[in-house]
Amino acid sequence: MGEAMERIEAVRDALVERFGAQPPAWAMVLGSGVGGLTQRLDGRQAIAYRELGLPGTDVVGHAGEVVVGDLDGVRVACLSGRNHLYEGHHPNDSVLGLRALLLWGAERVLLTSSVGSIRAEWPPGSLVMVRDHINLSGVNPLRGPNLPALGPRFPDMCQAYTPRLRELARGAADGGGVELHEGVYACMTGPSYETPAEIRMLRTMGADLVGMSVVHETISTVHAGRELLAFCIVANPAAGLSDKLLDHEALTAAVSASVERLSKVVLQVVREA
Repeated sequence: MGEAMERIEAVRDALVERFGAQPPAWAMVLGSGVGGLTQRLDGRQAIAYRELGLPGTDVVGHAGEVVVGDLDGVRVACLSGRNHLYEGHHPNDSVLGLRALLLWGAERVLLTSSVGSIRAEWPPGSLVMVRDHINLSGVNPLRGPNLPALGPRFPDMCQAYTPRLRELARGAADGGGVELHEGVYACMTGPSYETPAEIRMLRTMGADLVGMSVVHETISTVHAGRELLAFCIVANPAAGLSDKLLDHEALTAAVSASVERLSKVVLQVVREA
């Protein structure tokens, strides 16, 4: 427990040294193809993960840096890129950056991710807000000794995706003419994409989306007692729903084309939250 907490505190201290003591109102984790959101920040400052003591990332579409600035006057800190389990990271390492931002004092968390759609009526480019999840990764970032400075031993997950923030997002989408769906996210470990049989299983279980992230960050956020909102951009139909083979670079490009609509909703939520 001591070593794990010391690592989180060390990253928090490095963030304060680089960006100042004032914590961000929002911590944002930006997935594949969505890192361009950081270009909208006023007073933008950035530092590479490795300079903070965080694991780097070599995944296409993940910059691997913390970016801090103001989004329409609201101070935000963005993790531009993820440390995925499939890169070989321990679950604690995959959420180390987020936990450091929470310890710094971030009040709310926004997660973004590119996903496969299990629903044929949600084609590539569709914007989906997560309302619940299924953790099929086989791991949980809270496993092991609890860190009382972060949260309780047994956090309740019934309202993991904050209803208040989801309501704000629905209003922002309606007011801005943005089509926004809501669905259940299934987390698989990766890095191989799912098989058609696995997608049929997930559909039977009630999943609408499938990806390789989001869930562990959600658990860590709920553990810390913070509000949470998660958006996904559909990059591709899930395995078996199309005759095309899946390619990460092509999927990242498809997601990037939808970032403008996502930004419109995010900006309004940040203003109102």
